[in-house]
Amino acid sequence: MAEKVKSILISQPEPSSEKSPYFELSEKYKLKIDFRPFIHVEGVSAKEFRQERVNILEHTAVILTSRNAVDHYFRMCEEMRITVPETMKYFCISESTAYYLQKYVVFRKRKIFHGKQSFGDLMDVIKKHKSERFLLPCSDIHKQSITDLLEKHNIKYSKSVFYRTVCSDLSDLADVNYDMLVFFSPSGIESLLKNFPDFKQNNTRIAAFGSTTADAVKKAGLKLDVHAPKPGLPSMSMAIEQYIKKHK
Repeated sequence: MAEKVKSILISQPEPSSEKSPYFELSEKYKLKIDFRPFIHVEGVSAKEFRQERVNILEHTAVILTSRNAVDHYFRMCEEMRITVPETMKYFCISESTAYYLQKYVVFRKRKIFHGKQSFGDLMDVIKKHKSERFLLPCSDIHKQSITDLLEKHNIKYSKSVFYRTVCSDLSDLADVNYDMLVFFSPSGIESLLKNFPDFKQNNTRIAAFGSTTADAVKKAGLKLDVHAPKPGLPSMSMAIEQYIKKHK
């Protein structure tokens, strides 16, 4: 029989809101829940970027799929002493990403467009602006489906790596054991095994969010105990709670 879960390590930064479902879980079931990102984002240097031979100013529009993309696009422009013209159009994956742009540009709605949440929604907006030349600042790990959609609709675009996802140093966790480890991306599993090549799962439960993360757990030869999202369990916190109730 599985041992009771008393301690959980979430491989993400600690939530900024006190209303996080993880804090409620912790209180409700007297759990020790810690947060520690297993991966972090690092900007590509201007020198590396130049090797990609992408000219930022040859583009009339930018596709921004995350806050990281926003930050690193403007960082690169600053490092390369590029003044972004006021005529530049911004196509953001969601309204929250669009509002985040206010950190860098004066918010004029006529130049900022956004989808609802998925790239498919944003694609409907992009298709109405086919005459633009788009720049897609992205990470070294990005969804192939995004470029597939752009190509399918004959959108003129350049893709360029502005930042990359790298494994964090977790050496301080070497002697710390948790009953459950929670992952949100295949990179998190990669970081675990890079930091601890001799990792033995033993009684540690592993939770994974998303199908690609679940696949990475299995490919690594580890046992998957908790998986979300699933019907009736849209969030990771709900899936963990179900598991804890079941193994009380």
